[in-house]
Amino acid sequence: MRRAIKQSWQPISGASLLALAMLQPLAARGAELPVFDAHMHYNVEARSLLSPEQVIALWRQQGIKGVLATSRPNQGTLDLMATLARDKNSDILIVPFMRPYRVQPDRHNWFSNPEIEKLVEAELKRGVYRGIGEFHIFGKDADAPYVARMARMAKERGLWLHAHADEDAIERILRHAPGVRIIWAHTGMSTGLDKVEEMFARYPSLVGELSYRGDIDGGGKLSPRWRALMLKYPDRFVLGTDTWVTSRWSEVPDILANYRRLLASLPQDVAEKIAWRNGFNMFSEK
Repeated sequence: MRRAIKQSWQPISGASLLALAMLQPLAARGAELPVFDAHMHYNVEARSLLSPEQVIALWRQQGIKGVLATSRPNQGTLDLMATLARDKNSDILIVPFMRPYRVQPDRHNWFSNPEIEKLVEAELKRGVYRGIGEFHIFGKDADAPYVARMARMAKERGLWLHAHADEDAIERILRHAPGVRIIWAHTGMSTGLDKVEEMFARYPSLVGELSYRGDIDGGGKLSPRWRALMLKYPDRFVLGTDTWVTSRWSEVPDILANYRRLLASLPQDVAEKIAWRNGFNMFSEK
């Protein structure tokens, strides 16, 4: 499995990004299907080019009704929440996750860095976060003592984990804390579908997020194997844009248009679950 996605980009202005994102009318891309974006980053690089107001305007224009927000540093997520609160408009649900990164290099050693453990403890005291992640973890690194403690703590507190991980790491986490709820970023990205299906059958607390799963597209329509998997587990998948680099923001309209086009081959109720209902149901107040 790839541990990182390589993508080259050149900085462009926030105004240009927003203009690119709004080139096509939403009605022409299946606006009737709302979206819960379960993988969004408002990282420091994007914050220098896109204001919180511009981000929220983009969500509204693109029919995004809910967002799982995970940013580096976490202040990006908090700023989006504060901006939406000042707007006094409850048309978008922001679900904040606490990301255990201060700077980009933290992704490589966060699980063995005592400073990250202090960061997580301090941030969780805010009492606003619904989960921890997105974090990157692979193979036996998931047996690091802090990963085990964090997984158990998440289960005890009713928090979700958002893991960019291979299947080995996911299974190790679930051995540390059986039943802890995990959003599997990219559904493993390159994990074979036989293994994905096996994992879903074995671990009912596992939810697959679909960004960067290029094999979903089977020649312009949903691939038959993915369609069968979605019909078998209609409550276990969510969508994501994964705006992990700034240039990705300009691709949001095309990403959502592609999701809507592929989901159109599913029964309406299943398409709605994967597009937005599952995300809202996962984070509805009990």
